[in-house]
Amino acid sequence: MACSLQAGAFEMLIVGRFIMGVDGGIALSALPMYLNEISPKAIPGSLGEVTAIFTCVGVFVGQLLGLPELLGKESTWPYLFGVIAVPALVQLATLPFLPESPRYLLFEKHDQAGAEKAFRTFLGKEDVSREVEEVLAESRLQRNIHLVSVLELLRSPFVRWQVITVVVTMASYQLCGLNAIWFYTNSIFGKAGVPPEKIPYITLSTGGIETLAAIFSGLVIERLGRRPLLMGGFGLMALFFGILTATLTLQDHAPWIPYLSIVCILAIIASFCSGPGGIPFILTGEFFQQPQRPAAFIIAGTVNWLSNFAVGLLFPFIQKSLDTYCFLVFAAICLTGAIYFYFVLPETKNRTHAEISQAFAKRNKAYPPEENTDSSVSDNKVARRPEQDSASTLDNYVKNGIV
Repeated sequence: MACSLQAGAFEMLIVGRFIMGVDGGIALSALPMYLNEISPKAIPGSLGEVTAIFTCVGVFVGQLLGLPELLGKESTWPYLFGVIAVPALVQLATLPFLPESPRYLLFEKHDQAGAEKAFRTFLGKEDVSREVEEVLAESRLQRNIHLVSVLELLRSPFVRWQVITVVVTMASYQLCGLNAIWFYTNSIFGKAGVPPEKIPYITLSTGGIETLAAIFSGLVIERLGRRPLLMGGFGLMALFFGILTATLTLQDHAPWIPYLSIVCILAIIASFCSGPGGIPFILTGEFFQQPQRPAAFIIAGTVNWLSNFAVGLLFPFIQKSLDTYCFLVFAAICLTGAIYFYFVLPETKNRTHAEISQAFAKRNKAYPPEENTDSSVSDNKVARRPEQDSASTLDNYVKNGIV
């Protein structure tokens, strides 16, 4: 893409964007799954928030490099695209030295020595027998469960509401209207009296707020939990979208109203990054067992990017039809998401997969596997009784030719 201007070929921009899109789709599925699998039990939420934190850092760095004094000029914009190669090269140089996920090595590769070495690297201690035994115990319970396909996961009655919750979470993540905020940022700053040449510098505040809010979420998520941050984030976004609609409608009635619009924009960005910006990816990893996670992340990623595409495609028409009232659409989406999470989403902080599955079991209306012989479903242990040996149950199913 950096060479497209010199070559006079806009097709190079299209090809470059296509390749980056493929990478983005892979990264936003593989990275949260990897972080979930390598995370110590005490900080899975905080480590999961790293994805959101560095996404915000990337936005901020892009805004910074896009300043006129740096690369934000007509003569230098190709070099701004070229900068993207720097983090890519850093990753190519460092990723080969990172260990594979210990859980993946034990579950899929049955490589206990490699898993122990990976645990030692990640945890910084020699004795990792406890961690290895915990994963081995889970592996023994799931040893007869094959890798689940997307279709099998969608058909599974034991994870029906988990899948629905992931779909709602990812759709809310993209349809909440944050992308629409960027559409109005420059015009609102201009209405507030900010000189056009100063607007790029003021816009840096949005990237800074994003980063600080994401860091705050990472620091408090293990104390407050996922559910309050998710509901609170979407609830506050709905509130500030409503206020923003009023200020944009009345901005010519008083000189101070445009400044209130700026405050609303920053508040919406902070509300998003303090919860909804990172938690959806964390929940996807916590809801499902190891053999189900790849399919779960495929579903989550598909909904995520389709929703992103829908916003980019439809927002210009919504904005043209409703003008400043377009934000009421996003307020309604945020409010609907918050209400859904209040009634459906259980808290997952410090809870095992079995406990999370049990919280969904009543809503799924799915019987434990020993009561329901439909064990083709991979999550057939969500409501198992602790006094019964699930492994032997699975062995019996194998003998009966059911699994």
